[in-house]
Amino acid sequence: MNRQLFNSSEKWAALYVRLSRDDENEGDSNSIAHQIEILTKYVKDHGITSYKVYKDDGYSGTSFKRPGFQEMLADIEAGLVSMVIVKDMSRFGRNYLEVGLYTEIRFPEMGVRFIAVNDGVDSEDQMGNDFTPFRNIINEWYAKDTSKKIRAVFRNKGMSGQRLATNAPYGYIKGEDGHLLVDNETAPVVELIFQLCAEGNGPGKIARMLKERGIPTPGTIEFQRTGRTRNYHPDNPCGWNESTIINILEQDAYLGRTTNFKTTKLSYKSKKTIENTPDKWVVFEDTHKAIIDPETWEIVRKAREQRRRPTKMGEMGMFSGLAYCADCGARLYHCRTTSWTHEQECYTCSTYRGKKGCSAHYIRAVVLEQLVLQNLQRVVAYAQEDEDEFVRRVMENKTVVQRAEQEQAKRTLEKQERRINELDAIIQRLYEDHVMGKLNAERFAKLSEGYEKEQSDLKQSVETLRAIVNAAETQAVNIQSFLKIVKKYTEPTELTPALLREFVEKVVVHAPDKSSGHRIQRIDIHYNFIGKIDFSPEFSRYSKKTTA
Repeated sequence: MNRQLFNSSEKWAALYVRLSRDDENEGDSNSIAHQIEILTKYVKDHGITSYKVYKDDGYSGTSFKRPGFQEMLADIEAGLVSMVIVKDMSRFGRNYLEVGLYTEIRFPEMGVRFIAVNDGVDSEDQMGNDFTPFRNIINEWYAKDTSKKIRAVFRNKGMSGQRLATNAPYGYIKGEDGHLLVDNETAPVVELIFQLCAEGNGPGKIARMLKERGIPTPGTIEFQRTGRTRNYHPDNPCGWNESTIINILEQDAYLGRTTNFKTTKLSYKSKKTIENTPDKWVVFEDTHKAIIDPETWEIVRKAREQRRRPTKMGEMGMFSGLAYCADCGARLYHCRTTSWTHEQECYTCSTYRGKKGCSAHYIRAVVLEQLVLQNLQRVVAYAQEDEDEFVRRVMENKTVVQRAEQEQAKRTLEKQERRINELDAIIQRLYEDHVMGKLNAERFAKLSEGYEKEQSDLKQSVETLRAIVNAAETQAVNIQSFLKIVKKYTEPTELTPALLREFVEKVVVHAPDKSSGHRIQRIDIHYNFIGKIDFSPEFSRYSKKTTA
């Protein structure tokens, strides 16, 4: 804080100066130096020798959470300030309610005189301050009008496809024209983060892995390049945290995409940022070079939805977050069982509680790995040996599944829409009976409330069903994305977490069938981008004798 002459043993005059980014457009008349010049001349002309300058450079007048103003306020509350002097009322603030709170209530209560030099405002001159409240309103109107103009400029810029964010995402640098360019130093780290997540590692574990590898954080890189210390921690330059990883994994700029209007401000008076819903976003594709391909992005998105939890021993099952119960739809828990003969890993239904809830759907981890690997090997071999036939069968299979889902949704939708119309008629008759005196008020209220709730629930269900029908009609199977993954491998010989999550969306485990005298258990494997493969009954049904 810039300090001028003042004696610490006596009260001093507070010379307050402020300049916002918008005020800079008005030239030097509002510059910090010019304000200080005016105020120091005023105090000298009036024989004031003890004063201190409080400065806020680059802060809006609509908020009073400014460091210089807060320091001045602290000194006032400590009884160190006798008067506050500003160039004009707009320098003090542009929120007329808060300006009035300080100048008309708080300062007089604390015995602090207030002077606005150019506006002729002096709190000791009661007769000359009648116009001050109107001047404060005008100052706020100015701030509001400026805010509207800035919003309009931002809106036009965002709608034209220009990136609104000030800083380039980690992995990119800004070119001279403002476009994003791939940063050769940090882009490989972004690729590594997505790869580790696709392999099933959570944000916290990824952060620890990057630290172990000695990879500098984004804040460290920024400090090395610009000297900014905003997110730099010299005692821990490689100390990645979970929130940074999450932010990177959610940054769709890595797809070569510009997404504007993800956030907004409540008003020009509030600096609070709120998240916009996706329907308010404006997305532009191929605005810069992508770092992450769409297939990896989709795999990571699904992997993050399938949050996994370690066992009590800190272990993480390969199928944790991927295995589901065929009967109740719940996830299967990964656990380790120990008996007097052996120890083994297995998966069981999370809703199984002995005789209550679902059945166990118990399956050994080694059996599940074996069945999935066998199925994966067949699918990959089929796709590699006869790609055209593979595409035809997948399309045919997906069409059958979609048609069945669509028909079921349509039937339910028609039934519920008929019921909604029936309820309209019932509610109308109830109202007529109530008006005619055939139904008392208490009975009418109880019946109409029940019917209206049923109708409200049905309307919500109808919207969901319509979405299913529309999705089934428009959904296209992205087989080419699956084939791109297939071409990365020859014949899989071992099932690894990375391989599993790159190919498989989920595994549905059915209850074991012991009717034949053998323990036969079926699993359905849903692959990324193409769903479940049902080329033949034998293809998705597997039997294996297992020990309990």
